[in-house]
Amino acid sequence: MITVHSPAEARPFAPEGSIVTIGTFDGLHMGHRRLLDHARHKAEERRIPCVAVTFWPHPLRVLAAAHAPPLLISRDQRLRLFQNQGVDLCLELPFTPALADCSPEEFTREALVPLNTRELVVGYDFSLGKNRTGNAAVLAALGERYGFSLEQLAPVIVGDAVVSSTRVRDLLRAGRVWEARALLGRFHSIAGPVEHGRALGASLGFPTANLAVPENILPRDGVYACRMRAEGAFWPAVTNVGVKPTFGAGERTVESFLPGASLDLYGKHVELAFIQRLRDEQRFDSPEELRLRIAQDVELARAVLAAPEARG
Repeated sequence: MITVHSPAEARPFAPEGSIVTIGTFDGLHMGHRRLLDHARHKAEERRIPCVAVTFWPHPLRVLAAAHAPPLLISRDQRLRLFQNQGVDLCLELPFTPALADCSPEEFTREALVPLNTRELVVGYDFSLGKNRTGNAAVLAALGERYGFSLEQLAPVIVGDAVVSSTRVRDLLRAGRVWEARALLGRFHSIAGPVEHGRALGASLGFPTANLAVPENILPRDGVYACRMRAEGAFWPAVTNVGVKPTFGAGERTVESFLPGASLDLYGKHVELAFIQRLRDEQRFDSPEELRLRIAQDVELARAVLAAPEARG
């Protein structure tokens, strides 16, 4: 996949036209995946590139920073998932107040025309341009003027409700990571470097890999069965998200014990997928009580991660 940051850079890659879809794609959930799959199939049929137009930073971080929700995935994760979905070209536009002030027609001329857009595929609730005035009817009319057709897809329904980034966030905030998987099409994950911690886990006999707190959302504080991708392999992990109240509440951390592994991960980049919540984070009366409970957590996590459903 090729990633560019301006329509001028994108122009040479679509001389015969392109199939385009647009969105912030936060989470790249099942609704987003359906859009990308549909656009890719159309592009393959016509033998022209599939293009995803997206924005960075998230528009709400520019327009209403105090009210912007936490991201579901990082920028790097989003680009990697685009590639996995078969996107040929990603046009990642820097989101600025000036861009937000564009009319739908200005955006069409400046972003879609240079891509030689032949068809624009959008979601059921999509709109663009100043005050979100570029709804499907407006975009269809612009398409007639500028030479592309518009297809608006129906929403994706899971569990009798529409899949949305807001719904995924709500599940993660509740710690319901297993249920979030059905909406995401994968387990929620975070990624980042392993940092030095206070070695409290090692003092209990459970040395941990401490991830830097990521830019995307963490699930609710608690203990989770996880799977870590590190050193080119996947490892079972028991992860605590929280403030370690047994040792005096401090800053929020993400600490993972990898049963049976002996790895030096300090400074290395890893990815951690949250499979199932095991329990709340608790304050124990002594380190020994905590040690015994961690041993139980490890056995429970082994059982959870052994299930075939936990491998998807």
